[in-house]
Amino acid sequence: MPALWIAHVSVTDTEAYGKYAELAGPAIAAHGGEFIARGGRFVQLEGKERPRNVVARFPSVEAAETCYHSPEYQAALDHARGASERELVIVEITE
Repeated sequence: MPALWIAHVSVTDTEAYGKYAELAGPAIAAHGGEFIARGGRFVQLEGKERPRNVVARFPSVEAAETCYHSPEYQAALDHARGASERELVIVEITE
């Protein structure tokens, strides 16, 4: 079943986070992920507000998790650590 990778992000270092974004996109695409929302308009109804929200669709939970643990994504993530506060969850789509 397909899955959604959902990230809620507050960027604290724009330059470093820009390098993360530059590397993360190709890593996500290489694992079958496609962005369906990136930083668009949102309404926060509950919980901690993060000004950047990203949703990518993957073929499966396993594909999304493999992407996260891949050397390519981890190299990108090195630039996000210390440059952002974030939460990331993978959710299976039950249709």
